[in-house]
Amino acid sequence: MKIRIGQGIDVHPLVTNRPFILGGIQIDHTHGLLGHSDADALIHAICDAMLGALSLGDIGKFFSDTDEKNKNRNSQEFLLEIYQTIRNHGYAIGNIDTTIVTEEPKLAPHIQDMRTNISEVLKINIDQISIKATRPERMGALGRKEGLLAMAVVLLTQN
Repeated sequence: MKIRIGQGIDVHPLVTNRPFILGGIQIDHTHGLLGHSDADALIHAICDAMLGALSLGDIGKFFSDTDEKNKNRNSQEFLLEIYQTIRNHGYAIGNIDTTIVTEEPKLAPHIQDMRTNISEVLKINIDQISIKATRPERMGALGRKEGLLAMAVVLLTQN
């Protein structure tokens, strides 16, 4: 079996007057992630990891942040399209492992919903998706509640 591993990372600032969307679900919070699309940093990191595993570039190559058709676009559409690209190259997802770093909101109550949502979008088993969250313990910009960082590692297996 041929395997490929990719990693992705995405960072977005937190701002007022934006919905907080992560892992394709909206979480009640006073701030949201700023970005050209819906700014779903978790999905963006997963997309970059999938693309990186096959040396296909990054999410910006496929969905430019200067293209108006991507303005406020649902990142789940990016995820699905990139997954189709991976499938067209003869690969499937073995597993996805992610970590989110933010001081708030508290993500533990939402992790299962994010895992369920991503598994449904990709049509893979929920046990193929790991989402972990950690706090920066008030250190740096993330610790000052200025943003969120998401990291992902994806294992692809050749069909």
